[in-house]
Amino acid sequence: MRIPTGIEGFDDLVQGGLLSERVYVLSGPPGSGKTTFGVQFLAHGASRGEVGLYTTLLECPQNIINDMSNYAMNITSLIKMQKLLFADLGPRMEYGYMDEMSEFVTTDYNVGRTSIESEAPSPSMVFKEIAAYVSEYDVKRLVIDSVSAIRFTTNDFSLQEKEMSRFIRNLKKLGCTTVLLSEMTDPTAYSTEQFAAHGVIFMHNFLYDKTMTRAIQVIKMRGTRHDCNMRSVSFSERGLRVEGYLE
Repeated sequence: MRIPTGIEGFDDLVQGGLLSERVYVLSGPPGSGKTTFGVQFLAHGASRGEVGLYTTLLECPQNIINDMSNYAMNITSLIKMQKLLFADLGPRMEYGYMDEMSEFVTTDYNVGRTSIESEAPSPSMVFKEIAAYVSEYDVKRLVIDSVSAIRFTTNDFSLQEKEMSRFIRNLKKLGCTTVLLSEMTDPTAYSTEQFAAHGVIFMHNFLYDKTMTRAIQVIKMRGTRHDCNMRSVSFSERGLRVEGYLE
């Protein structure tokens, strides 16, 4: 089954949407539109009755909510309806919607509480916290921001690869359609999560003909016909919009 993303122009590139219950990596540099893509994807599903969870390991959830509320995505109403959830899984491992949103999320989970406050989240910690949310709220769409912030329990690169592969394999079992946001500094250097995921999408933000230009590129999409050409991206009042080929 195809899951429409709600991002104008994108679903036409991937045969109508993402395949359900799979894991996708969305990589890009700062300012390329990754957060907007993630929230737009969740908000569209929430408007269709599919509970979406945005988990952040870096930014305060309230800041994301404030920023994304500038778009016509109905963010606040979807949160109050408990169709759109935000969770802070950063080093403090705090839950909640922050301030007035706090009554919609419990804070009494005991999962993954072995870390000290200053310890960065490991793949197993992040997975256990997310699994608790998915079970409690019947989450169908999931965004993790960002996989680049997850810290490994070993310095051995080969073991890091196994740990990340195990993390993604377990995410696939949750029954969610998952988008992993990932910082991209070198588009020619592929990461473990990009090899393990079902699909890889690159967001670009670069100087092109003396103008800063945003673009999107589908690099990998298993089970889906697509090309790898870059399309220009713009922002409208409703969020991201994918346009024509970048000439």
